Amino acid sequence: MSLPEFVKIVEVGPRDGLQNEKPVSLDDKVNLINSLSQAGLKYIETGSFVSPKWVPQMADSSEVFAKIERTDGITFAALTPNLQGFNAAIAADADEVAIFGAASESFSQKNINCSIDESIERFTPVIEQAKARGIKVRGYVSCVLGCPYEGKIAPTQVAKVAKKLIDMGCYEVSLGDTVGVGTPLAVKALIAEVTKLVPINQLAVHFHDTYGQALANIYSALECGISVVDSAVAGLGGCPYAKGASGNVATEELVYMLNGLGIVHGVNLETLAQAGWQISEALGRQPNSKVSLAIKV
Repeated sequence: MSLPEFVKIVEVGPRDGLQNEKPVSLDDKVNLINSLSQAGLKYIETGSFVSPKWVPQMADSSEVFAKIERTDGITFAALTPNLQGFNAAIAADADEVAIFGAASESFSQKNINCSIDESIERFTPVIEQAKARGIKVRGYVSCVLGCPYEGKIAPTQVAKVAKKLIDMGCYEVSLGDTVGVGTPLAVKALIAEVTKLVPINQLAVHFHDTYGQALANIYSALECGISVVDSAVAGLGGCPYAKGASGNVATEELVYMLNGLGIVHGVNLETLAQAGWQISEALGRQPNSKVSLAIKV
C-alpha cells in the first residue's frame, strides 16, 4: 500500500509525556502548549483529570486549560478515567476527552486494579455523558505489542479490545506500544489483525522508543494505511508501570521523517524543536530527540 499524503500528529507531550517526568511549573506547561500551538500542531493532549494522589504531575490540569491561549482549529484534549474526571474536563472546557484500556489482563490489574472488561465498563457513563454533550471521545489501548508482565500479547486480543472501544462510541483508537518492544513486522501483523474488526481510518499508533524501533514501526504502520500518529515533543515520558520503558517517540523525529517522505503534516520543525528545548531546560536535561540535538543552533 502507498504511504498517506497527510498524517495527523497527535501531540501527547503535555499529558502522556509530562505525567511521567518530574513536576514542572504551571507556567512551564502553559508555555509548552502555547509553543506547540505556534508550531502548527492541531491536536494537543493538554492535561489529565485523574486523582492527584496517583498522578501528581497532572494536579493542575484545570489551571492549565484556563491559562493556555486557545486557537481556532486546534483541539485541546484531556484524559478522563471516570465520570468525575470527565466532569472536571468539561468544566475546564476541554475540546475532547480520551479513555483507555489495556490489551493485557496483568497490566490492567497492576495499573488500575481491575480486569480489561471491568475497566472498559467503567467508561460507559463517560461515553453516555460525552454523547449527550456532543463531545468526541478517543480511545487508547496499551500494551498492544508486549506487556512487562505477560510478554507477547496476541493481536486478536488487541483487536477485541479496540473493537469494544469503537462499539462503545470512541471515534478513534490509538494502539500503544507501552513498553516499546514492537518491531516493524510485528506492527504489520498487529494492524492486519485489528483491521479485521476496526476500519483503518479509525486507528492511530502510539510508539515508545525503548528499543529504538519507534520510527521504523511508524513507517511500517504508514505502509499499512495508518495516517494518525501520536508523539511527544522532546521524547517526553515513559510508563511508571513498565520498568525500563523510555519516552514516547519524539515529535521532532516524526516530523523530520515525514518531511523526508514528502508527507504533509503542517508542523514547523524549528518552532517545534524550540518548544522541546524550553521544556527540557525546565526539566534540567537535554531533549530526548536526536533531531532536536542535531538542529540546535
